[in-house]
Formats: sequence, C-alpha cells, structure tokens
Amino acid sequence: MQRSFVSLTPQEALQVAISIEDRNAELYHRFAEMFTEFGDKESLEIAAVFWEMAVEERGHSWQLKQRHAELYGDVAPTITEHDLAEIVEVPKLDDGDVFAAPNATVPGRVRALNVALQAELGAQAFYEKLVKQTPEGPLRDIFRYLGQMEDGHVTYLEQKLAQNQAEEPSVQ
Repeated sequence: MQRSFVSLTPQEALQVAISIEDRNAELYHRFAEMFTEFGDKESLEIAAVFWEMAVEERGHSWQLKQRHAELYGDVAPTITEHDLAEIVEVPKLDDGDVFAAPNATVPGRVRALNVALQAELGAQAFYEKLVKQTPEGPLRDIFRYLGQMEDGHVTYLEQKLAQNQAEEPSVQ
C-alpha cells in the first residue's frame, strides 16, 4: 500500500529523499550518455549540462546520507519513493524540450537547463507545500531542510542559465 509523504517519519522522509536524489543522478547520467552518443557540438553541450546535474544530485544524495547518519546512524533504508503515492522531482525529456528543431532559436544547452530547472522547481514547490501543511516538529524540519536543498538546485540552475545567456547574447 502506498503512503503519502506527510505520513512518513522524519527518518523515512530522509530515506525517500536519498532515493530521489540517487534516481535523478542516474537519470541525468543516462541523459548525458545519450547526448554524448550523438557527438555533435550542441549534443555535447547538452550532455555537459546533464553530467553537471548528475554530479550535483550525487552531491545532494551524499549530504542527505550524512544528515541521516548524524540523526539516525547508518541504518539501511526501509522505504523508497516507490512506496509513495506522490511523485517528486522527475526530470523528463519530452515534447522536444532538448532535441533541436530545425528552426530552434534557443540553444540546446539552455533547453537542457530548462528541463532540469522545471523538475527542481516542482520539487521546491512540493516541499514548500509540505512545510506549510505539516505541524511543527522533526518531520517539518526535515521538509524544510529538503526544501532548502531544492532552493540550492534552483539557484544553481538559474545561475547556469544566466551565465549561458551572458555568453549567448542572442538567446531570448
């Protein structure tokens, strides 16, 4: 039986967050490999974005594992995102978000950053909502912590987008 995120204990919430970060690191890794296979300049730039995001997600997974160890010790996870009714932060490549259209005016690197940004914004909103609807206590503190991590993801991606737009003045 699937559970709601708000029904989790603080320890379970951290365990699920770790599995989400690990899953996303793997997704970004696969996206990077896929675009590397194409071999053209734009595809390699897109792959570089996804490699960076895979590293970023692995770093956040490591931070969450450290936090879990500090609070609960090195206990094997008892729950993952597959046990939940809600889906959190799944980067998706659809609707030609990244694949170049013949008349595309937005570089592939920007499209790839936007795919990642949309996933992170969704996760940020999800955790903000959980903070608002969860009573004060350890679980709310964990949700607040997870939201702050997502804030970091969003800030990172927004900086990358701004940096890319500074390098490509014709990008709108």
